[in-house]
Amino acid sequence: KLDDVKIICIDKDLGHDLTNENQVAEIMESNSDAKYIINLFAINPIIGDENQESNLQKISLNSLRNFCEINLIALFSVCRAFAKYSNDPKAILNFSSIYGVRSPKSFIYENEEKHIGYTITKHGVIGLTRHLATHLAPTRVNTLVPGGVLNNQGEKFIVEYSKNVPLQRMMNVSELIGIVNLMCSEESSYMTGAAIPVDGGWTTW
Repeated sequence: KLDDVKIICIDKDLGHDLTNENQVAEIMESNSDAKYIINLFAINPIIGDENQESNLQKISLNSLRNFCEINLIALFSVCRAFAKYSNDPKAILNFSSIYGVRSPKSFIYENEEKHIGYTITKHGVIGLTRHLATHLAPTRVNTLVPGGVLNNQGEKFIVEYSKNVPLQRMMNVSELIGIVNLMCSEESSYMTGAAIPVDGGWTTW
């Protein structure tokens, strides 16, 4: 269980740059005793962000490249370095999104919408996970496909989002802990290449 192990946090706010291949290699080499890695980093535009580009005709290609650089290329770099430098790499757990298997429902976002770069790259995370699973075995590589998590969204958004969920609500972040524990344990020792929905049923409709 996660509360029985030492957790090492890697974050840009701590001075880490996962787009820097050399720094990624240094981080993984200095933590070669790590057996599991959870990749939870990504560009994820905030609803209503005034800098977000929602009009397909106006989206800059540079903004799209930025999504690819962080959400896919950096993720591949981290996974590869972990597999290379870990003394006993048991499992890699990536995070996709419901928008990695579905297109965003633009009508619930009022005047804003998810950037297409998020949709493209979160689909890509699933493809990356499956490809790595076939090449890094016996290291297991899986991805979670979470739905929307409560995080100070407006009441109107929460109501509209919840209408599209069979469980009729958004997720509490605590509800991810159990599945993360499972995937970072030997209780999931025969699972690899999987994309596991944790979405209250969103993708069943």
